[in-house]
Amino acid sequence: MNFDPFLVKPNSSIKLKHYDPRFISGLETQDLHLSKDELKARSDELLLQGVKRLGELQDKLYAQNTYALLCIFQAMDAAGKDGTIKHVMSGINPQGCQVFSFKQPSAEDLDHDYLWRYARNMPERGRIGIFNRSYYEESLVVRVHPELLDRQQLPDRLRHSKNIWQQRFEEINNFEKYLTNNGVVILKFFLNVSKEEQKKRFLKRLDEPEKNWKFSANDVRERQYWDDYMNAFEDVFNHTSTEHAPWYIVPADRKWYARLVVAAVIQQTMEQLNLAYPEITQAQRQALVQARQMLEAEH
Repeated sequence: MNFDPFLVKPNSSIKLKHYDPRFISGLETQDLHLSKDELKARSDELLLQGVKRLGELQDKLYAQNTYALLCIFQAMDAAGKDGTIKHVMSGINPQGCQVFSFKQPSAEDLDHDYLWRYARNMPERGRIGIFNRSYYEESLVVRVHPELLDRQQLPDRLRHSKNIWQQRFEEINNFEKYLTNNGVVILKFFLNVSKEEQKKRFLKRLDEPEKNWKFSANDVRERQYWDDYMNAFEDVFNHTSTEHAPWYIVPADRKWYARLVVAAVIQQTMEQLNLAYPEITQAQRQALVQARQMLEAEH
């Protein structure tokens, strides 16, 4: 799959209106034109293959214990973050994966700098860490709702600074550079759902009793700020997509396609790490021979 349509290149100046939430590519060939159902079936087949391979790569990542992988998911409500994480990570050993969903900061969180609660939940070496929302909320929801900034107990000169968002972009870039310099591989995904598709999914949550628990009246209220959020997201992408921590804008109106793209990006990234099981020393090999001899000598 060619990831160029999804990748935000460093120092870009992208506009989200140029990214089609229903875009599909990478499943067809010149000689084969598939129907929507056939495309979905083909995508599901490829996803199963990818999930299996991710399980194999994660096993090596865990055994090698050198790298950690951090996958960040940001999106508007009902874009499919939970489902994407569930499906893409379905073949991963739970011991090697850590998922954190960040809600509104607690009183303890607000008594620290805004990166504190995220830094303390970084994945250990050998593990895959999933952030369902992340420190980027500090330049998204806090920017759209500036009253939230007042809760962060910042000195007035910082809280009222005209450059506060630029400062946060710089701080986040430095933070991510520090992480990558210490073996943390960072991938950032924005699930790009359209406003029309979000409405359909909200209505489905209202229509189906088993989905009622997912619905929040606040989600609908936030739709009033759609354009503000899109502008904030664009600013985030244009200032924080770097070679060491890239952003991918994933078409999310078709959940099955979004899951395939995310799985493919993660798989390719892990393949490039040249992961391998640790080689044992001669002394360790001799110890294995002795262990075998002891076991075989038992009556």
